[in-house]
Amino acid sequence: MKRKSSSSAISGLAKKMKSGKVKIAIYGLGHVGAPIASVWLRFGAHVIGVDKSPAVLENARKGRTHVPEPGVNEAFAKGLKQKRFSIYDDAVKASQDSRVKMICVPVLTVGQSLSPDLGAVKQVASSVGKGLKRGDLVVLNPSVPPGTSEDVVVPILEKESGLKAEADFFMVYSPERIYEGRAIEDIELRYPAIVSGAGSKSVDAGAKLFSLVFKRGVIKITNMRTAEAEKLLEGVYRDVNIALANEMARFCEKVGVNFWEAREGANSQPFCNIHKPGVGVGGACIPVYPQFILYTADIAKAECNITRLSRNVNDSMPAYCVSQALNLLDGVVRSECKVAILGLAFRGDVSDTRLSPTYRVIDELKNAGIREIRVHDPMVKSDAALTEDIILTQDLRVALNGVDLVILATDHKQYRKLSKRETGDAAVYDGRGILDGTKFPGRFASIGQQRT
Repeated sequence: MKRKSSSSAISGLAKKMKSGKVKIAIYGLGHVGAPIASVWLRFGAHVIGVDKSPAVLENARKGRTHVPEPGVNEAFAKGLKQKRFSIYDDAVKASQDSRVKMICVPVLTVGQSLSPDLGAVKQVASSVGKGLKRGDLVVLNPSVPPGTSEDVVVPILEKESGLKAEADFFMVYSPERIYEGRAIEDIELRYPAIVSGAGSKSVDAGAKLFSLVFKRGVIKITNMRTAEAEKLLEGVYRDVNIALANEMARFCEKVGVNFWEAREGANSQPFCNIHKPGVGVGGACIPVYPQFILYTADIAKAECNITRLSRNVNDSMPAYCVSQALNLLDGVVRSECKVAILGLAFRGDVSDTRLSPTYRVIDELKNAGIREIRVHDPMVKSDAALTEDIILTQDLRVALNGVDLVILATDHKQYRKLSKRETGDAAVYDGRGILDGTKFPGRFASIGQQRT
């Protein structure tokens, strides 16, 4: 019997998926799951969307997502219209009715150390296992500590199903590789997929699956533990280099050097890529991945001194920037001072506030005795994490009216055109280095530059 070629097998898989014979269940329709589901809907597959949130499921049934990601609403709506998008609240039934299961739930963090909480992953793995069939393919997508797939997920799947990974079903770890605001583009066009598995059969099955939607191809990794570490290395690299930029920016302030000019010159050398400093590092990725490395390193008794020090440097930036900003007040009684913070999102032009450094900025201002704090963000309407005494507004005039100090914390594009016309007599501290200091004669300071 002649063996099918790889291209023939991939073509056959594509036909089965577009015909609905091979359905994909996406567990978790959040920042990762929603765009992943959208990509498969755009491909033409039949997708089953699963989420524990009734509100998320209700939105999905209407062709909407709570995640403001370009292209997701359109993909959901088209999938519903073509009857290729089914919404389940029964996680076990979703597993029974699908051949491919993608676990896209988040790995939560615990405490200030941001230790990993695998509770959601375990819960979904248990449900998937109860509906698992011979020949099914399970994919774990979130960023996790090395060893999670092999030591946590696979045992749960095998226990619940009575089946064995690699022998009876395929187990794949393929980390999400997306940047908020362009997630669909990243998956389809920008990055190759990282694919690893419980064995060579699982790796090959995963590679065939992901080659259907990743135009940049697939990179096979020999085992799941290595692939899990690969994803964390991406975040650690950025965190360490941001810490270096923060350290150099503070150094330049002390010795009278304009960091931004020095950075631009240095980065003209092809082997140099100094990152941007800032008021802090936020989001569910960059500040978290190093902690997963450190968590695993502590268990293995491995030294990760640079990673640990970089985290400390970046965590110190909100307090440092608030101190620099308050130095601009020049005699104003702090208990009577009004402060406007520009930006609640963890980075510019997104609405995601997870682990935003702005929360730390607020805490530091309160510790310094500031009583009236206003927060402006053009993309965040409400936030349950803010205490009642904090004013959150999307009206810049309301935020800036009569304040004594303005702290720019998020690099939204809207803020780049800010001038003294809007800020009035208030002192201005630019915690992202995006403002033109010449537009703020008087009390102005920017990270990486001396006070003017």
